[in-house]
Amino acid sequence: MLYDLHELQRSFLTPLSMFTETGAQMFSHPCSPLAYTPMSRHIAATYELMHRLGKDYEKPAWDLPFTEIDGKQVAVSEQVAASRPFCRLVHFKRQGIPQDRDPRVLLVAPMSGHHATLLRDTVRTLLPHHDVYVTDWIDARMVPLSEGGFGLDDYVHYIQAFIRKLGPDLHVMSVCQPTVPVLAAISLMAASGDKALPRSMVMMGGPIDPRKSPTQVNKLATTKPYSWFEDNVIERVPARFPGAGRRVYPGFLQHAGFIAMNPDRHLQSHYDFYMDLVKGDESDAEAHRRFYDEYNAVLDMAAEFYLDTIRIVFQEYRLPRGEWTIDGQTVQPCAIESVALLTIEGELDDISGQGQTRAAHGLCDHIPAERKQHYTAKGCGHYGIFSGRRWRKDIYPKIAAFIRQA
Repeated sequence: MLYDLHELQRSFLTPLSMFTETGAQMFSHPCSPLAYTPMSRHIAATYELMHRLGKDYEKPAWDLPFTEIDGKQVAVSEQVAASRPFCRLVHFKRQGIPQDRDPRVLLVAPMSGHHATLLRDTVRTLLPHHDVYVTDWIDARMVPLSEGGFGLDDYVHYIQAFIRKLGPDLHVMSVCQPTVPVLAAISLMAASGDKALPRSMVMMGGPIDPRKSPTQVNKLATTKPYSWFEDNVIERVPARFPGAGRRVYPGFLQHAGFIAMNPDRHLQSHYDFYMDLVKGDESDAEAHRRFYDEYNAVLDMAAEFYLDTIRIVFQEYRLPRGEWTIDGQTVQPCAIESVALLTIEGELDDISGQGQTRAAHGLCDHIPAERKQHYTAKGCGHYGIFSGRRWRKDIYPKIAAFIRQA
């Protein structure tokens, strides 16, 4: 019912959003006489702010047409290397560059509300010296019911299939939520003697052991019973989508949760955007647009996956306790011996607290010490470990060196 009410609200807001977009153009476009009237900037800024607050945000494009290699611009094309009902494996093919020239990297994007394009800066930075593949998760509302469900175990199976397709000469990077299923996938492959094991795994800001330095995200998952999440945040996809009838954790509810974590910061950001428009500071205004075009674009998660994550990862801590079983086999990270391990945490991470990702070292106790590294990025929050200046200048060089050493 809540999802249907949300769609009804969207149907009312769409005309308003279109009207305010037109109004903003009328009072700001240099060819419009209204742009030269008194208070035109204030009126245009008001219209644009209303437009952006009311519009529907679609999945952003990757927008990575080129990279620079050895001082030369090289064209990049997106190719689907593998396709499954809930995920596309996207290959960023660098035209004219042999695929075996640089290390092959599987970048496992989080399925935690935002689209995989949230890792655009991660991919952009990797491209000059790596052959990059990314898990591009599909909005669950677009997956027909006939394709079946998708739980945390299915996520592990997807990762294993992608590793087998690309390995063994492969390096796996996981950001945030997927650190848990990636560690599980590699653990099970190691225990079974799978020949496609990757050479290294890089785990960044993920809840390997959420008992360490719990954040507000961890506390929310533990202060409410499992039944509360099932009863209060799970909805059925409305009839107008391909996945009609599928049980999901809707993107709009996830977005509301994101905003609720830091409402003052978002309010200030929108006020600053309005003032930038009034002052004519287009560069700062455009930076705001780019950030919120990505931040406000969210996808629905399959209910099975979300509820499994709540129970297995955040409430029962099955991975660090050695109690997680998939297809009758216990997930044992101690089975990993040959895969090099690098963990990265942000000093100021308010999503995955310090120690949660580093816990992988204690679990993977059969990996030789010389093949394990950890790095804590000073002054770095959650998003800063994979995007922005600190990612590019401080963190990426360590990852690149580790991959080549592995």
